[in-house]
This record gives sequence, structure tokens and C-alpha cells, in this order.
Amino acid sequence: MKRIVVKVGSAVLSEQNRIAKDRMQRLVDFIAELKKSYEVILVSSGAVAAGYTELKLDKKILANKQALASIGQPILMNKYRKMFEHYTILPSQVLVTAANFNTAEESQKAKDTIETLLAHNVVPIINENDATATEELILGDNDQLSAYAAYHFGAELLVILSDIDAYYDKDPRSFPDAKVRSRIESISAEELSMEVTPNHNFATGGIVTKLKAADFLLKRGSAMFLASGFDLSDAKSFLIAGEHRGGSLFKAAEVSQ
Repeated sequence: MKRIVVKVGSAVLSEQNRIAKDRMQRLVDFIAELKKSYEVILVSSGAVAAGYTELKLDKKILANKQALASIGQPILMNKYRKMFEHYTILPSQVLVTAANFNTAEESQKAKDTIETLLAHNVVPIINENDATATEELILGDNDQLSAYAAYHFGAELLVILSDIDAYYDKDPRSFPDAKVRSRIESISAEELSMEVTPNHNFATGGIVTKLKAADFLLKRGSAMFLASGFDLSDAKSFLIAGEHRGGSLFKAAEVSQ
């Protein structure tokens, strides 16, 4: 079976300072369907948003954000557990920091855990260990984390489900004539240095962090697919039906022999 990493962001999983249960349920339904054809690793944001539902702290303060992550992580995992239970699928929590990817030895330890979980039909749910990560150990955002996970854990494809439904030739919020770039083979330095513009109260990135994730994978011979996490039809078409109807595929050109 092909191995994929699915990453879902806070903008998809939270709404009006609470967990968006319907979207989370649709995500779980989708992953259960994907598991018929793929080994699935999930990188999930949402811990800080979940924590905020219980304790209203100013998340701009780092210690508060770490505390909210600590409160929210078990809340988030409990919701996943209950939703996956319907499919008799067991989820697990894997909290990582940058140290887990710093050396081949450390990344292999993490991979061994992932391999064991997948071998027993478990869905590993990965998130950054925000509650205790120090500046040297912070990966920064889950787009980057998901790219690292895809590369180090041997996935063939990273799928990012976001409030951004594709990569456009210009900002679709400002330009009504913006067109989707459905296939991207390389990313320029100018694109990677654009200003980061998070659109959501609990988001940490924007299109730039997704481009950086794609660039990381492109340079290592891997691929990324970006699609909407609000409407999963493009992701379903691509992953289940094998049809590229919407969203953006970041993949290097095939080299003819």
C-alpha cells in the first residue's frame, strides 16, 4: 500500500473559537475511506484551539499558547478517538520536536514507532510538542512538520487540507481573475520569500509555509498535493478516483529514460 501523510490545519478544524466537529467528522470519514487504499499518517493542528474552548488565555503570549496546547491535546485526541471508534480504527498520539529529525538516528527512532503503529492498522496522529518545546526545538508550523514527517517516515505523498484550496497565479482574494496552478514542478526564491499571511485566528502560516513544505519535498524527489479541507471533493477525486479535478500538485517533471 502507498503511504501518505495527510495534514489538516487549524483553520479547518476550528471555527468561532471552538472545534469544528462536522468538518472533523468529515475528515475522519475521509481517512477511514483512504485507509482502504493507503497507509495514512495524520498531522493534525487544533490543540491550541481546543484548549481555548476550556480556558480563554491570550495565545500571543508563548507560555499561554503552550498551556493551551497542553490542555487541548487530550481534548483533541479524545474527539478523534470517539470518531474513529465508529470504524473500529485505533488512533495514536505522536508528539515530536525538531530534535526528532535532527539526526538520522533520532529520525529512525521516530520512524520505528510509526512503522509499528501502521503495521497494526493504527492511525498515527502527529503534532508538535508545543507544551514543552524550546526555541531550539520548535519546528514552527505544522506545514513544515508534515513535510518532515512525509520525508523521514517514507511517505510517497503529502496531502495538505487547508482553507487555501489550491495555489493560484496571484492572490484570489484580491484578484477575481486569479487562476489555479494545477501542477507545479519547481518553486522560485521569490515565491518562498513572500510575506506570510495567516488568515485564521489560530493559524500560524499561510500559502508561504505550504510552498516551503512543497519545496522541501520537491528537492528530495517527493510530492505534495494542496486542496481544500472545507470541501474534500478535490482530495477525494485525486486520491480515491485518481482524477486531478481541483487543487494543486507539486511534483517534479518525470525524467524520460
